[in-house]
Amino acid sequence: MKYLKLTLTLLNFIFPLMMVAQSSSDVAIGPYIQNVTDNSAVVCWATKSHQSFTIENTNQKRSLPQYENHEMILSNLKPNTQYTYHIGGHGLSEEMGQFTTFPDEIEPFQFAILGDTRSRHDVHSKHVDRIIQKNPLFVLNTGDMVGNGLNIHHWETFFDVTKNLMRSIPYFPALGNHEKDSKYYFDFFNLPGNERYYSFSVGDALFISLDLEGIEYQTPEYLKKENREFFWENHEIAYFKKQKEWLEHTLTLHDDAGFIFVYFHKPLISVKKSRVNGAKMRRKFWGNIFERHGVQVVFSGHDHHYHHAMSGGTHYITTAGGGAKLYDIDARQPETVKAIKTEHFIMADVRKKTTILNVIDINGNKIDTITIDKRK
Repeated sequence: MKYLKLTLTLLNFIFPLMMVAQSSSDVAIGPYIQNVTDNSAVVCWATKSHQSFTIENTNQKRSLPQYENHEMILSNLKPNTQYTYHIGGHGLSEEMGQFTTFPDEIEPFQFAILGDTRSRHDVHSKHVDRIIQKNPLFVLNTGDMVGNGLNIHHWETFFDVTKNLMRSIPYFPALGNHEKDSKYYFDFFNLPGNERYYSFSVGDALFISLDLEGIEYQTPEYLKKENREFFWENHEIAYFKKQKEWLEHTLTLHDDAGFIFVYFHKPLISVKKSRVNGAKMRRKFWGNIFERHGVQVVFSGHDHHYHHAMSGGTHYITTAGGGAKLYDIDARQPETVKAIKTEHFIMADVRKKTTILNVIDINGNKIDTITIDKRK
């Protein structure tokens, strides 16, 4: 075991930090930046073990890579300041990254949001390249980052596509159904709170990520067919009720926020016919909590297209054009403002009195613009 030196550079000053880890030549994923605040950040990376794991049966034998995840917690940083970090201290570009701490005052900033990046990685790559060019302060993902969260190769692909973005721009995801509540998700990401649902703030804005998937479970084989729907609807009701109480408490505590953005995976308003009833059931559970607390925007994914709906002063936006195969729009709802079957991501420009949401398609064209007024 060798020493790995992580070098943190601020302007012209170098602060070396020593820790025990493998040689930087073994770094297979990362480095990438996580959980940035106005005075802290976490640098993450993963090294590949020299031993692989093998599983076989009478017909097939597979070798799977094993990873060790590493984190360096950086504290006592200055707000709104750019830092450069090295892992290994050799000055190699693949060992380096930059990030900017969040401001500790109310001032303008930008963030990007996209979802359902789990397939068609060429599409995802184009979005990543455009987001890098725009250089937002951070990125949100509404879930389904990978096709199968239990498959390590899918995570390898995700981090390969996003490596140039994530080494410098912090990434705040929500759990999707395709993450499958995987341990890989929690190993690779360092997020606020309990990491399943959490909040963070930047300037005058509050961000809340919710988990509408719950704990992964298997349906018992002994359940009768007529009882399965009841089981599915009630298996995790206690978990969701606890989360809803947390959400109510969080929104009450942060009532002074000028902007509130909530994001999660499955939408509360769907324009995909086969998913309309499921969306209505979710909306019934969450009730008017977002509208009652003056949440301006609720982002979601899952339905692979762009959909903008409006209800009770809250914008409900489905942004799921990150790469997965697009879905037809075949059930417009009374709340629908605009719906487009297209690959896209959203750039948000948070200003002192308004936030401008620009929806950008695969060719870089603006296909929709939404102006959000500051909460009163």
